[in-house]
Amino acid sequence: MSESMEGMKRTHMCAEVTEKFASQRVTVMGWVNKRRDLGQLIFISLRDRSGLVQGVIDENSAKPEVFSKVSNVRGEFVVAFSGEVILRTPGNINEDMETGKIEIAIDEFRVLSEADVPPFQVADKGVKEDLRLKYRYIDLRRPEMQKNFILRHNVCKSVRDYLSNNGFLEVETPILTKSTPEGARDYLVPSRVYPGNFYALPQSPQQFKQMLMISGFDKYFQIVKCFRDEDLRADRQPEFTQIDIEMSFVNEEDVIEMNEGLVKTVLKDVAGVELATPLPRITFKEAMERYGSDKPDIRFGMELNNITDMVSDMDFPVFKEVVGLGGSVRGINAIGCAKYSRKQIDSLVEFVKTYGAKGLVWISLAENGEIKSSATKFFTDEKMSEIIAAFDANPGDLILICAGVNDIVFDSLGALRCEIAKREEIAKDDDYKLLWVTDFPLLEWSEEDDRFYARHHPFTSPKEEDMDKLDKAPEAVRAKAYDLVANGYELAGGSLRIYQNEMQQKMFEMLGFTKESAQERFGYFLEAFKYGTPPHGGIAYGLDRLVMLLAGVNAIRDVIAFPKVKDASCPLTDSPGEVDQMQLDELGLRVEKMVGRSESADEN
Repeated sequence: MSESMEGMKRTHMCAEVTEKFASQRVTVMGWVNKRRDLGQLIFISLRDRSGLVQGVIDENSAKPEVFSKVSNVRGEFVVAFSGEVILRTPGNINEDMETGKIEIAIDEFRVLSEADVPPFQVADKGVKEDLRLKYRYIDLRRPEMQKNFILRHNVCKSVRDYLSNNGFLEVETPILTKSTPEGARDYLVPSRVYPGNFYALPQSPQQFKQMLMISGFDKYFQIVKCFRDEDLRADRQPEFTQIDIEMSFVNEEDVIEMNEGLVKTVLKDVAGVELATPLPRITFKEAMERYGSDKPDIRFGMELNNITDMVSDMDFPVFKEVVGLGGSVRGINAIGCAKYSRKQIDSLVEFVKTYGAKGLVWISLAENGEIKSSATKFFTDEKMSEIIAAFDANPGDLILICAGVNDIVFDSLGALRCEIAKREEIAKDDDYKLLWVTDFPLLEWSEEDDRFYARHHPFTSPKEEDMDKLDKAPEAVRAKAYDLVANGYELAGGSLRIYQNEMQQKMFEMLGFTKESAQERFGYFLEAFKYGTPPHGGIAYGLDRLVMLLAGVNAIRDVIAFPKVKDASCPLTDSPGEVDQMQLDELGLRVEKMVGRSESADEN
């Protein structure tokens, strides 16, 4: 029978009750983690956010009604108890608990809320994620999960303190806004007041933060929800949190310097890590050439090696065809991986095929000096030696070579080097290696749509030295854009913005907008440019991803309190769901069932 806590006040969190409170009376409240019944003695392990504390009651000295209540509780009951803090005898000290040197002699006990047997125990390991997410409120009781959210809180506090101390103002921007093209699909919200019209949930506060600069706020930040209707993966959710920052009268160096100070402060405050600054920088082109990725993991080597010229004269059909079509032949040296079996190598071949590669050519250098290759008959001894030397390979190493169009080769080898590092466990989660990637292309061409898209967004400024290429070679124009990368993840991305009306109109024109369509979509934004716009720029961090890295977990679901799963549904609330016909009628909407939608969603 549940009781009221009226007249009973909690004095301490569980983990606060240590030996310094010996002989004092305390009151604690929380969830029953475990009950051990030894007959005349009953031990209650109580859990709250702070940790555990043990209470004990002796039938010989306790009031019968109190002992009876303690006897009938079980795991996850919410209880409160009071008593004197007593020191444990030396043989009963639990060094694994912060409160392991004491226990509370229970003399008052209340059951505040009873609990059914939960679908899994808080202490259980290996519980399937779908069950954890369906009963997320139980999953979140686990100490390791609560630790993640304490970490998340501390990250947000550190960010707010740093930016506030550096003159930034936190300003909220709208959640209901106008749908604009570019980027991912919008989440749309129908308007009851304007039938047939829709708001969009913001993919980012991009235009609003730029208008705050036009408003003269000078330095803005916001920890803000953003929404993108796109396929999910381990580090992506349909709704996510962004640390959004914008600054006026700045150049790239100003933004980078301010943000190096921010990440340095956060790592020190939250993880106790001293980050050496300034951080290294590489251009987008160099990142692709060396690592096959614009978000390179530099905790290990295994850099890409371009051997296209070296193999261009070989009579090997695979290489010959690729070189003839203007592709490239590149590879990596997986040091110490000649030990891989043929089955393991074949698994790497299958791995790169998921990135569009047709396969891998491999050369294995056994410790005894024997050389094996998937293409031995096409290599002369001289050419084999030349390639081995090019990769600086030694006995025990495994050379893996990919041939194809550059994009596929980069994607395949960039992912392959990370996969091998994962298999070999050569990259540690708490080894934080950060760098800036700069000089991104302003635009990227879509063969499917036969048009250019903005690589970052349509408000990114081109570099002055590339302005003359805007008309004659737009694909060669570089942006004043910069990404902050940590351990193979894009931690933050930003740019200097276009602040002249004419340049913004030119950008829309290059993206295929007519003056009329640009005015329809962005008229309010372009209008703002007419009334005095300061040079400005900024950056946005993925807060969930930052916390994920600091927590050492592999998915942002573990640092979001109530996340969605891979098909963008919520197992806890069973959303999205149907709504009443009356609600649809108010909005002037008619819903048609889409055959096969659920099947396609399950495949994502």
